Amino acid sequence: MRKLLAYPLTILYLIVFGISLLIFHPIQWFCLNVLGYQAHKLSVDALQFCLLRCLHILGTRFTWNNPHIIPKNKPLIIVSNHQSMYDISPIMWFMRQHHIKFVSKKELGKGIPSVSYNLRHGGSVLIDRKNPRQALPAMLQFGEYIENNNRTAVIFPEGTRSKDGTPKPFKTKGLELLFKKIPSAIIVPITVNNSWKMLRYGKFPMGIGNHLKFTVHQPIELNTADDHKQLITHVEQTITKAIKIDS
Repeated sequence: MRKLLAYPLTILYLIVFGISLLIFHPIQWFCLNVLGYQAHKLSVDALQFCLLRCLHILGTRFTWNNPHIIPKNKPLIIVSNHQSMYDISPIMWFMRQHHIKFVSKKELGKGIPSVSYNLRHGGSVLIDRKNPRQALPAMLQFGEYIENNNRTAVIFPEGTRSKDGTPKPFKTKGLELLFKKIPSAIIVPITVNNSWKMLRYGKFPMGIGNHLKFTVHQPIELNTADDHKQLITHVEQTITKAIKIDS
């Protein structure tokens, strides 16, 4: 019965979701090219708010648990597990005061209204995971941008999403590069729970009635860590220990 109900709700969701992306694409273009960065950022924030509201059609709820005070005048590196594309908008919305930028695969940089435009022009980095000669300088330049402008880099070190919530081992190269180029950063570990259930039936229909939970762990000053590899291990363990997998 639950899956049967998911079909009409998914169709309605996809219609509203698609309309939102189409509406915000020209808005983003206008804000960036006419009004500048700050206006573009506000348009992106508004888009994330709308995308979260679209998910309410599917009965999706969100809990954001952040008991920490995180400075707004320092660069951040958010490190998170990755369960689905529905990890992204909540992080962008609830951390919007920190100017969120993503480490993303290059394939997302084209073909998706609003999303691809923001990835290309909003300060994120698009990397070709099969081409280290492209990925390395792109990551280094991205790190310099985050450091010099007090922005926030979001990276999913698993490399690809976990289809059932079970965490995959972290790939450390990207984090090591960011640590090198953003020495004044604060590391913010985040655990995502239940996002994978949005795709429990595959791409269609979508999962309904899910409670997506996000836990922000104790931020860590990068310059207080003597061993970056040990720090990455600690961050990975902190994130994965808080993952709760249930049906």
